[in-house]
Amino acid sequence: MFKQFFVAVFLSLITGSAFAQTASYKCMIQMNSYQGEKAYVIVSLINPKGQYERTLSVLGPDKQWFNTLKEWYKFQGKAKEKISAVTGASVGGGDRAMITLTIDKKKVNAGYTLRFETAVEEQKYHSKDVELPLTTAALAAKTDGKGYIRYVRFSGK
Repeated sequence: MFKQFFVAVFLSLITGSAFAQTASYKCMIQMNSYQGEKAYVIVSLINPKGQYERTLSVLGPDKQWFNTLKEWYKFQGKAKEKISAVTGASVGGGDRAMITLTIDKKKVNAGYTLRFETAVEEQKYHSKDVELPLTTAALAAKTDGKGYIRYVRFSGK
């Protein structure tokens, strides 16, 4: 009887805390108009020390081109994250993509950053196309890009 009680309490703590600790944010990525292939976009969580912590989204399905996203690829080679659950289609010039990012609530307003890296075949690589502080204010604003991304905008939680 006690064993069943402790198992039930343990399971409720695990499942309850898992749902309570994350929030989902819808993110629209509006691309600039450019000529060429579709862009690969990586969205990463960067810790307060400026190091990669986790890959939040990968827009670009073909692994053979991941090495064009040089900074993230170095991290990915060491971390060996399983990214299939966060991988989607690449984005063309002038197009937009809607993605959902699941972020630990403890990371918001705690010195973390969101980094959007972009690469287009046979064109320039942008290691920090968009970089924004992971704050409630930044998540409520539009942030302009410096390369292939025109801007990103978040909505909802």
